Amino acid sequence: MDKKIIAIIALIVIIIVGAGAYFSLGGSNSSSNVVSIGYMPSDHHAALLIANATNQFEDKGIKVNLVQFNNGGDLMAAMASGDLDVGYVGITPALSSIAKGVPVKVISSVQNEGSGIVVSNESKISDIAGLKGKQVATPGASSIQYMLLLYALEKNGLKKEDLSISDMKVASMVDALKTKKIDGIVSYEPYVTQPVETGIGKEIASSEDILPGHPCCVIVAREDFIKNNENQTKAILDIHENATKYIKENPEEAVKLLPSDLFKENIEKNAIKNIKFTSGIDDSYVNKVLDFMNIEIDMGLLKKPLTQAQIFQKV
Repeated sequence: MDKKIIAIIALIVIIIVGAGAYFSLGGSNSSSNVVSIGYMPSDHHAALLIANATNQFEDKGIKVNLVQFNNGGDLMAAMASGDLDVGYVGITPALSSIAKGVPVKVISSVQNEGSGIVVSNESKISDIAGLKGKQVATPGASSIQYMLLLYALEKNGLKKEDLSISDMKVASMVDALKTKKIDGIVSYEPYVTQPVETGIGKEIASSEDILPGHPCCVIVAREDFIKNNENQTKAILDIHENATKYIKENPEEAVKLLPSDLFKENIEKNAIKNIKFTSGIDDSYVNKVLDFMNIEIDMGLLKKPLTQAQIFQKV
């Protein structure tokens, strides 16, 4: 047989086998593909954790790999490198990353508020002004907690140079406060309620006190993931909406579904009350984010405004 004919037949066989494998996997929208979702060990991301605990992804035919991060900056770095498809993350690192050209879009809100500033229970500090000259830890300079601290300082006539601000893993903050290695922490729930409930600390300002109703965490997804996996993306948003509704309607039952190695039920019952859980994107939420973005611009955390189209994508 002619060598050219043999080569053509071989090529056709390869194409047929490859196509068969592709369609047996369901193509690029395959439910057998593993979706990597980043999150932080926080009540802010309770909807994701509860959805996973109740097998909602599995029920939709989606295999997920949940990847834990200490702060939003690290999570967004993983989004930028393509190591994550989807992320539950603060709006501050999300906006910063989008401004730097990271190809992601906000596809849903997650929650508002839910952070706070806590000092040692034995401290004489009673308000924001009392933080002057003190050592305060946040999850990182790219975190929404850092932004809230700077905003609170500004409202009280202080600058970040008036105190010592350090980055710290959230899980280490309470022990550092207890052992007086630092004077205060700015954290997300339940690491605000935990030191208060255990007698280690006292809250001098909640995020509701600092910036009432502010947007906090959102769901972001890589643009290529959205484009190539529209059905999975819609399913993930449906799951988030269902889990969020469950938390709002059954808060005490919801806390029982959170990972016991991370969260204690007696702490959670109070911590979860400080979070306003949300889902979806509507005009009101878009405007809230744009207002928040303008505050960040005024504070120098963002260099220039982003358009609505740069930030959001409705799926």
